Amino acid sequence: MRKILVLSASVGSGHGRAGDAVRAAASELDASAAVKHLDVLELAGPAFRAVYSDAYLKLACSAPHLLGSLYDAFDRPASLPLAEPLRLLMQRASLSAFPRLLAREAPDVLVCTHFLPAELASRLKRLGRLSVPLAVVVTDFDAHRLWVQAPCERYFVASPEAAASLAGWGVGAESVSITGIPIDPRFGRLHRGEVLRRLGLSGERPIVLQLSGGSGVGPMEQVFEWLLKVPIPMDLVVVTGRNESARRRLSGRPPHPRHGARILGFTDRLHDWMAAADLVVTKPGGLTTSEALACGTPLVMIDPIPGQETRNSDYVLENGAGVKANSLAGLAYKVEVLLEDRTRLARMRRSARALGRPVAAFEIAQAALDLAQRGRGQAQDEKACRDLRPAPQVLRPQQGLQGR
Repeated sequence: MRKILVLSASVGSGHGRAGDAVRAAASELDASAAVKHLDVLELAGPAFRAVYSDAYLKLACSAPHLLGSLYDAFDRPASLPLAEPLRLLMQRASLSAFPRLLAREAPDVLVCTHFLPAELASRLKRLGRLSVPLAVVVTDFDAHRLWVQAPCERYFVASPEAAASLAGWGVGAESVSITGIPIDPRFGRLHRGEVLRRLGLSGERPIVLQLSGGSGVGPMEQVFEWLLKVPIPMDLVVVTGRNESARRRLSGRPPHPRHGARILGFTDRLHDWMAAADLVVTKPGGLTTSEALACGTPLVMIDPIPGQETRNSDYVLENGAGVKANSLAGLAYKVEVLLEDRTRLARMRRSARALGRPVAAFEIAQAALDLAQRGRGQAQDEKACRDLRPAPQVLRPQQGLQGR
């Protein structure tokens, strides 16, 4: 039985969703495999979790440009000669239980959908305390330096540009696979007509899906107000995620005379809404962007976090699968222009579909299963070598005295 351990870190929701997708795909490919997905931040105390996860979300909302500056600085290690060792020391101290976790789980392969567990695992490999294969899944469309963790047997990336970035950091091409970002396989498998019937939508009016991420952060109410200014009648669907107060406030508004509106909280049917939509209005996180592309749904991107989301939006823009709004007024204008130009919208849909990688999770899971088989072989070889070693001779006290 092959044992796969998928490790993520709950910084936002995307890394965990990618880990869930790999776990589900591996279990589907090999029902006999033992596949587990864990969040390494569960090993840390509340202070470290607050700094690592909560501070990220707060900076993303209140000081995105500071977050972008940190992102760029850590992409150039020479610019932070003191911060880098301090960061690593804090991680190791706060996650001292990580080696015990690996000893307890005894996996045949590690698959990391965040660079934090990959960094911890690669260090153990360098120290000779971990011998199983390590695979790193990059969850954005470009690869930051922190994703590069040696030794690492395989990297899975979303785009040729991400592969080129890894090559620039010295990663050999034989170690890199361009698979796309792993997403729930239901994205991209649905027929729009069937989805519309299931959701009770006619499809006669354009459907615009407004997303705010799993945590429901950002100016979603202001975005909603500006989308209502679009003169073209549409069905507007808003997903507020876990932000229950925003859901209640938006649900309490009176019906709009021109547009239909559905306000949803957290939903496990996002794949249906994504397949039904003509446009998705969203921040360009790696997972959300991948899900939209897999459905062939063009994106209108708002407020990308400087750093990884800026690079994600660049990728979508360069490939003609979306537009970016630089202001709320610009958002309403661009949505109106796209809904009026059905030819352009159809072209963008084809571009999105061409970029989509709906089976990325299965490609990564199959590679992980193959690596797990190799990891089991390595473990068996090591055990055989230990068994063949002669047992150390134990001297009786008399023999020890005679030998002096």
